Amino acid sequence: MVARLVIAAPASGSGKTTVATGLMAAFAAAGLAVSPHKVGPDYIDPGYHALATGRPGRNLDAFLCGPELMAPLFAHGARGSDVAVVEGVMGLFDGAAGEGELASTAQIAKLLRAPVVLVVDASSQSRSVAALVHGFLSWDPEVRLGGVLLNKVASDRHEALLRDALESTGVPVLGVLRRGPAAATPSRHLGLVPVAERHGEATAAVTAMRELVRAGCDLEALLALARSAPPLGAMPWHPEDALTASPGTAGDGVRGTVGDNGPHTVGDSGPGTVTGGGSTAGRPVVAVAGGAAFSFTYAEQVELLTAAGAEVVVFDPLRDEKLPSGTAGVVIGGGFPEVYAGELSANEPLRAAVAAFAQEGGAVAAECAGLLYLARSLDGRPMCGVLDADARMGERLTLGYRDAVALTESCLAAPGARLRGHEFHRTVIDPGAGPSPAWGLHRPERRVEGFVHRGVHASYLHTHWAAAPEVARRFVAWSASR
Repeated sequence: MVARLVIAAPASGSGKTTVATGLMAAFAAAGLAVSPHKVGPDYIDPGYHALATGRPGRNLDAFLCGPELMAPLFAHGARGSDVAVVEGVMGLFDGAAGEGELASTAQIAKLLRAPVVLVVDASSQSRSVAALVHGFLSWDPEVRLGGVLLNKVASDRHEALLRDALESTGVPVLGVLRRGPAAATPSRHLGLVPVAERHGEATAAVTAMRELVRAGCDLEALLALARSAPPLGAMPWHPEDALTASPGTAGDGVRGTVGDNGPHTVGDSGPGTVTGGGSTAGRPVVAVAGGAAFSFTYAEQVELLTAAGAEVVVFDPLRDEKLPSGTAGVVIGGGFPEVYAGELSANEPLRAAVAAFAQEGGAVAAECAGLLYLARSLDGRPMCGVLDADARMGERLTLGYRDAVALTESCLAAPGARLRGHEFHRTVIDPGAGPSPAWGLHRPERRVEGFVHRGVHASYLHTHWAAAPEVARRFVAWSASR
């Protein structure tokens, strides 16, 4: 049984990331094996979690993957750990818009049977903190509120007032963090700067979070609370087992239904007959983009590609001038290519190699940042030119969950396949879809999105392949057909 805690808050901006990351680092420094988790589709916080613990940061998203996969995915990630810390998303009871508790921190806490520690920004209140905590305590009796951590406390006097008020709630105060910039983290337009971009600054930030939590929190009480969690009773998710399951069993009719598993040839959208490609010991090489510009990848994606028979090799489009030897498929995930547009453009040899690979019909799966990299240009700088489209920074943030239907045969899905995804970007691509669009979106508005051309599938939509393992199997099959 894995000891576990969920770090939640009444609202965004209360200090969850500081507390969760600092607690992970403090437990790890005490010699515990710590399993880090994040509720929702966030890619950046898990990077800080991984830095704090030395283990991959993993996401728990009940919208993308379904509630039924939350406990198995948690058990998979937490295997071999002493304690797991789960950082929540937004406010404790906030989830997917219009979907009740779906994808909320509260739902995850209940599915994991995990006690919750509520991080409260106390900077502008005293006695009212008791009413706030009482409301969160009583709102959903199935959520076990095990303690409160007071953040941004101004003074000893302020702390005394807060503690006195909270006595009436019966909820213990497990920590008090004083107001100050000690744990400031590097940030920009879409939140924290990813660890892969500024590792030194990120390391310093994690160290500051650890010391802040050490100084202000009762670590023994928090660990005791984590150990009070009852047995979970869930079998760990496993990529090989997921791949042997029949299509659709990982979802509910929306998630995970991706048609059959093999490559198809339908007009220009099927794999072409090309020379080259390659494999290692009979396994097709799938090149996965990494480095500072492309750091957004769910850990389970690589695990599924490997289980499906691929030899996964990471390459860095900022530094590598060619694709890995024998590349048979390319996966380019999310990140911040707009920050590195000049450097990506300057790497002409790799841009040419990617363009040639796509032109020959090679399987390419590109999400968000990958979509921008495959475009003709990004903020006026030449990119790979695989897509007949141009990208630029926009003024409006596009953010939210999406219900999607595949419209075109591709290396990821057959027409009519339904999948859930998430958009998070401030860039705009013109046009927003090609003659053979990737997806028809149905949330929050109906529109087509993305591009399918030969073996290329490029889209703004981030998807979690644990919801549809057959996507990985299909992609590896297309890659192996080269």
